[in-house]
Amino acid sequence: MLQDPLFYVVAAACLGVAAILLVGIGGFARGGEFNKKHANRIMRYRIAAQAVAVVLILGFVAYRQMGGQ
Repeated sequence: MLQDPLFYVVAAACLGVAAILLVGIGGFARGGEFNKKHANRIMRYRIAAQAVAVVLILGFVAYRQMGGQ
């Protein structure tokens, strides 16, 4: 599994979602002008990144089920 480049793409997508989530949580915790200005945009980015990550994960699982090395 670690030899498959798609695994690293999936892992990078998951880390990207986590990074966006942490930026959103940090902005929410700090509050203020940054949160008012960027909260909805960051949430939209997170949802889009999660959708990409889920599609990549499903593609990876399907590829492995079909006998991909």
